Amino acid sequence: MGKILMITATGGTNHELAKKFADMSVELGHDADVVDLSEIDFPMFTMARSKELDVVPGMAELKQKMGESESWMIIAPEYNGTMPPTLNNAVAWLSTEWNDFRALFNRRKVGLATHSGGGGAHVIMAMRQMFSFLGCIVIGRSCIANKNKEANPETIEDMLKQLLD
Repeated sequence: MGKILMITATGGTNHELAKKFADMSVELGHDADVVDLSEIDFPMFTMARSKELDVVPGMAELKQKMGESESWMIIAPEYNGTMPPTLNNAVAWLSTEWNDFRALFNRRKVGLATHSGGGGAHVIMAMRQMFSFLGCIVIGRSCIANKNKEANPETIEDMLKQLLD
């Protein structure tokens, strides 16, 4: 039995998609949890604040959940052709502790999904680039959904199997 963390950058339809991944993960016999970054009130990352990781509310809990999980599903909508600020801000804060940072990201299996008003391909590309750069093993298959196209349950199942088997 594996443990996977669904990290959603926003509430609404992306949170619902994260729940679909979590529910399927449980059906497959694994532990799953959902973290919604929009519910954590991280301050905006700046270099001046970069030494304040220990006082950022919710950061220790997020870091612990991420570290305890074998793999992550990152679910985020497309914002202006890239990822939402909540996701980029959280990763910026996580990357300030270099020793733990490498241990947290390096060789971690990551899957990518989106429920976007537009096509969603740009956010997948942006997340793939960022998480690959951080040392993660990003699986090739992704899940793109929108108001006209629901997430394919077969895609969800296959992605989870790739992340947890």
